[in-house]
Amino acid sequence: MTSRFLTSLATALLLTSCSGVASGGASVKPGTCVAGAKISQSEAGLEQTSLCIISEAKTHAFTVEIASTPPQQAKGLMFRTELADDRGMVFPFGEKRMASFWMKNTVIPLDIIFIREDGRIENIAANTIPYSTIPVESTGPVTAVLELRGGLSAERGIKPGDKVSWTSE
Repeated sequence: MTSRFLTSLATALLLTSCSGVASGGASVKPGTCVAGAKISQSEAGLEQTSLCIISEAKTHAFTVEIASTPPQQAKGLMFRTELADDRGMVFPFGEKRMASFWMKNTVIPLDIIFIREDGRIENIAANTIPYSTIPVESTGPVTAVLELRGGLSAERGIKPGDKVSWTSE
């Protein structure tokens, strides 16, 4: 077998077992989501990783793009016309701060999830309004933000206080 085939096979298995692809982004068994699993670059050229949200007895698995640089964070999910239920984008800040986002040039509604330093969800701005320039803000200092399809948090029962992890540490 070729190296390219083995890499593709490993990626497919990883996506199926860790990112919720097989389950449409729905809940997975506890322990089956492995946060921080490296995944090939997205179509937009961003690094991707697996992300887990633990909500009561349920674990929700996602494949997320990492917007790590200021230009990547400024663009975010602007101009995208769809976002699958098992996909999202995470914005790590590196330091604790109040965060403010807007929806200018963002075509689809998003759930904007603000994440504290301890990995817990501070607050969720649900179903944000496409193209709005009204700031969407954290209610306290955060070290990251996660964007998912609008309404998905409520559908999955994801709420403030739930634990979010996207690194292997």
